Amino acid sequence: MSFSTNLQLPANFTSDQNYQFEIRAAQIEDVPGLTEILADSFHSQEGLLGWAYPFLKLGIYEDLRNRLRTTTQHHICLIAADCTAKLAMKDSKNSDRLAAIVELSLRSKNPFTSERVLYISNLAVCRNYRRHGVAQELLLKCEQIALSWGFQDLYLHVLENNYQAHQLYRKLGYQRHQVDFSWGTWLLGRPRQILLHKNLAAK
Repeated sequence: MSFSTNLQLPANFTSDQNYQFEIRAAQIEDVPGLTEILADSFHSQEGLLGWAYPFLKLGIYEDLRNRLRTTTQHHICLIAADCTAKLAMKDSKNSDRLAAIVELSLRSKNPFTSERVLYISNLAVCRNYRRHGVAQELLLKCEQIALSWGFQDLYLHVLENNYQAHQLYRKLGYQRHQVDFSWGTWLLGRPRQILLHKNLAAK
């Protein structure tokens, strides 16, 4: 269960391709579909680690379900759902399709400090709905919620080789705050995690 906001949800928007999307708070019944989106976005089913995919997916499912069941101040999980068919048929029984997810929560800035900041995580879009502006709309909604909670700074991580995501974040005004060190980067040559920051008062 999520901390309530003063903003009205659900909120609707139309993509350039005339898809009708609804942004709303995630519900327990959304967890299976959201698990699929997160697992597909952040983990590969191919190669040597493909065997671990079902276990990773199960972990995602349990973690997300637990977060939605727990009432935590300054935490919300938002989803975007394709409601084009439902609206066209004017039939509330026609289920919408989950398109994307994002979470907004208060957490420590890094393991070495007690400073807590408002942090965006788990931004993931279903393959079928990428390049429809869904991620941008979710990020803008996170900004509105942050301001309604009284926060003026937002943080998020992005891999240094995720060029498409970097483009989106630069467009929305996020700037590099720091480069995180990890043993995986040093020993295994994995891409670094870049912490980005946006000051909402600087608009």
